[in-house]
Amino acid sequence: MPYIPDFDTEAILHTLNSIIQKHPEGSPERDAIELAQIALIYPRHIRKEDDFRRFYRDVFDPSFKLKVSHEFATREEADKWLASGKAEDAERVRIAGKGFMVVRLPGRYTFMNAPLEGEDVEDVETDEPAEDSE
Repeated sequence: MPYIPDFDTEAILHTLNSIIQKHPEGSPERDAIELAQIALIYPRHIRKEDDFRRFYRDVFDPSFKLKVSHEFATREEADKWLASGKAEDAERVRIAGKGFMVVRLPGRYTFMNAPLEGEDVEDVETDEPAEDSE
């Protein structure tokens, strides 16, 4: 897939529309192209076009690295921040040197283990209590 710098959403929608005309109504190809058109319109609809363009650039950036939004010395400090309501779903944080992702569950947010670059996966803590090995 080629990178298109400074793409024009309207021009791409027009191109997709011309391709749609070559496929019959209800075909999987037509449905997929219509879905792609809607996906292009959505960022404009929610006024997040700049965020989409930034995401698009990041996808093609060979030096892409996960962005850690916050670093906390302790789990207690992180839990306090989580409870403050400032966290966003899928936000990446570091707690006591380990990577986690904020995950929205029904009615609450929690942390999910999500190792960051350079972390040994086997050393990652879990939110689940250890099982007794009796």
